Amino acid sequence: MTAIAVRSGLRITAWAMLGMLGAGGAMATAFPFPPPGFVAGPVAIKSYDGIGDDLLTAGLGAAGLAGAAPAVSDPPTAAELRRLAIYNNYRALVDMTPGGGYGTLYGPAVGVGGEGKIAGKEYLAFARGRAGDQNITLLVQIPASFDPRRACIVSGPSSGSRGVYGAIATSGEWGLKKGCAVAYTDKGTGIGAHDLSRDRVGLIDGTRTDATTAGRRSTFTARLTEAEKAAFNAAYPNRFAWKHAHSQRHPERDWGQHVLQALEFALWALNVEHGRRHPGRPPRFNWANTLVIASSVSNGGGASLLAAEQARARIIDGIAVSEPNVNPRFDGRFVIRQGDGPALARHSRPLYDYITLVNLYQGCANRDPALATAPLNLVPAALGDARCQSLKEAGLLTADTVEAQAEEAQARINAYGILAEQNIVQPSHWFANVPQGVAVTYANAYARASVLDRLCGYSFAATDPAFPFGPVPLAAAAEAVLFGTGNGIPPTGGVGLVNDDSLGGPANNLVSVSPRFGRADQNAQGALCLRGLLTGGPPPLAPRLRQGIAQILATGRLGGVPTIIVTGRADAILPPNHASRPYYALSLLADGRRARIRYYEVTNAQHLDAFNAFPGFNERFVPLHHYFIQALDLMWAYLTTGAALPPSQLVRTTPRGAGAPPIALANLPAIAASPPAADRITFDGRVLRIPQ
Repeated sequence: MTAIAVRSGLRITAWAMLGMLGAGGAMATAFPFPPPGFVAGPVAIKSYDGIGDDLLTAGLGAAGLAGAAPAVSDPPTAAELRRLAIYNNYRALVDMTPGGGYGTLYGPAVGVGGEGKIAGKEYLAFARGRAGDQNITLLVQIPASFDPRRACIVSGPSSGSRGVYGAIATSGEWGLKKGCAVAYTDKGTGIGAHDLSRDRVGLIDGTRTDATTAGRRSTFTARLTEAEKAAFNAAYPNRFAWKHAHSQRHPERDWGQHVLQALEFALWALNVEHGRRHPGRPPRFNWANTLVIASSVSNGGGASLLAAEQARARIIDGIAVSEPNVNPRFDGRFVIRQGDGPALARHSRPLYDYITLVNLYQGCANRDPALATAPLNLVPAALGDARCQSLKEAGLLTADTVEAQAEEAQARINAYGILAEQNIVQPSHWFANVPQGVAVTYANAYARASVLDRLCGYSFAATDPAFPFGPVPLAAAAEAVLFGTGNGIPPTGGVGLVNDDSLGGPANNLVSVSPRFGRADQNAQGALCLRGLLTGGPPPLAPRLRQGIAQILATGRLGGVPTIIVTGRADAILPPNHASRPYYALSLLADGRRARIRYYEVTNAQHLDAFNAFPGFNERFVPLHHYFIQALDLMWAYLTTGAALPPSQLVRTTPRGAGAPPIALANLPAIAASPPAADRITFDGRVLRIPQ
C-alpha cells in the first residue's frame, strides 16, 4: 500500500481546521490566528540554539546525560529545573550504561553525531481539564530541522505519571531526530505536588511559590477550604497532596483527549512557526498534509492508543507504542494460549485488579527460595516473614512455614495470568515501591478521593529515616527541585508513603505496624484495604473506584489505523496477558477486515530498561527500547514508502550472560519481515496463540 493510499481517508479542509482552533481570548492578537480554545493562559515560546542549550539534552549533550546530575542554584531557576527534569526523565527510561546500548544502539548522538544536541523552539502552555479548574501541561518541540514540505508530528505523552518531559528519551528523541515536531503532555498527572503545611505549589516552569500567589497558574492545588487545610495540617502535619492521586478529576479517563489536545496544539504551533502570514488565508498545515504518529511508552503508550480510539477527525496516521498501559475491555470470545500451556480464559484484568493482587502477595513472595538471588531483593527478610504470617492469619495462605507460604504467594500471583518470566523482576520493583505506590495512587485517582480521605490510611510525606520513622518536613532544597526529580507517584523526590494507622503513630509504610496483626508486616492491613475496594467497601469511595475503572476500559476500535505494539515478556508492571496481548486480539475483533495492527513480543525484556544497568539485570535482560525504535522506524517506512509491516511475532533475543559483556546486535535479532512459523503470533478469532 502506498503512502497516499494509507492517508487517503484522513482529509479535513483547512477552513474546518481553522474553525477547530477556536478562540484564544486575549492571546489571539499575539498570533496570526488564535490558539486552540482549550489553551488557558499565556503560551510561552523559547528558542534553543543547540549549543549552550537544546531541545533534547537541555545543553548537557549525550555525555552530560550520562554523567552527574546538573547543579542548581538556591533557589533554582526555571532553566535549571528544566535541565534537571530532562536529565532525570531521560535516565529513568533507558539504561545509561555503554555496555547496555547507550551511545551505540540509542541515545542523543546515535545517528546524528556530536553530542546529539538539537536546536529549535518550545511552545509551552496549559490546557484546561474536564471541569475547567485543572491545568494540563502541553509542550511542543519544533526542531530547526523541521521541513515544512514533509510536515510531521509525533506524540509524546509522558510515561508513568511523569511531568511533561516524561517521553523525552523515547518518542521525543526519535521524533526530533526525524525532524518532526513532538507533542508532549503530562496527561493531567505530572509533578503536581502541593506541600500542605507550607502551602506551596508548582508553576508550569517548575518553580514553586505559595498557593495564593500561584492562583490559577498552579500546576495543582488541592481543593480544600482554608478551614479544612488548617484542620488537616494540625492533625497530619508535613503531608503532600499529589495531582494524580488527589486532583479528584480521575485524569486517566481523559488521557486520550489530552493526547489529541497536544497534537492540535502542535499543529497550531507549526502554523505559527512555519505557516502563511497573510491575513484571511487558511493555515498551511492541516491533518491532510501533516503526518501524525501517536507514540510513547507505558502510560504514554496507552494514552496514545486511547487517543486513536477517540479521534473524531482521524488525525492519527499511525501508532507505534511500547509496553502500553492499556486496560482492554474483557471479551470472552477468545482465550490466550502460550505454547502448549493451558488456555487463559480470564485475561484483560484491569491494572487496579492485578496491581493490588501483587501489592498484597509480593511482600511475602519475595521470601520464595527461588528468588533468594533475585536482583535487588533487598527488603529485610523479617519484614517478608511478617507479611507471610499476616496473610496466613487473614486466611489468604494455608502453608505453615515461611518458605512454603512464600511459594504459595508466588503461585497465587502466577495463577492470575501473570507470567512466570516476571517473577525474577518483581522483588526489585517491590524494593523500589512500584506496586505499593501505584496501588495507592490509582486507588485515590479512580475513587476521585480527596487528600482529606486518607484512603485506606495512606498519606504522602517525607519520613524520618530513624525510629519511629514518622512524617517530617521535606527539606526545602528537595521541595524546590521536585519538578526535576519527581516522577509523579510517591515515593519520589523525597516524599514517601505513610501508614497513618500504624501502631504507635504514623510511620513509613515499609516499616509500619499493622493494627490488625500487631506486627511490622509492610502494612498488610493497608494492602488488604486497597484490594477490598475492588470487590466491596463502603460508599461513596469504593463504588466510585469501581466506576472509575469502568471509565478507562479500552475498546480496541482503532478504525484501521496502522498500529504496532511492542512488549517485553518479562514485564513485571503491565502483564502481557492483561494488557498488550488481549488488546491486540480485541482490536482485531473490533476492527475486523480494517485492522492493521501488529504485536511484537520480545523475550528477555522487561518494563523498566533503566534497571538493566544493575547487576543481575544486565546479565538477563536486553533493552526493549531498541525494539521500540525499530517499531517507529517500521511505521515510518510504512507511512512514507508503503513498506510492508512485518507480521506479529515473538522476537527471540539472547541475554548478555555472565559478566554482562557489551551488548551487540547478535543479542538483538531484528523484527523479521518473514518470521518462521514457530515464531508467529496468530489469532483465529477464538485463540490468540503466543509461541513459547
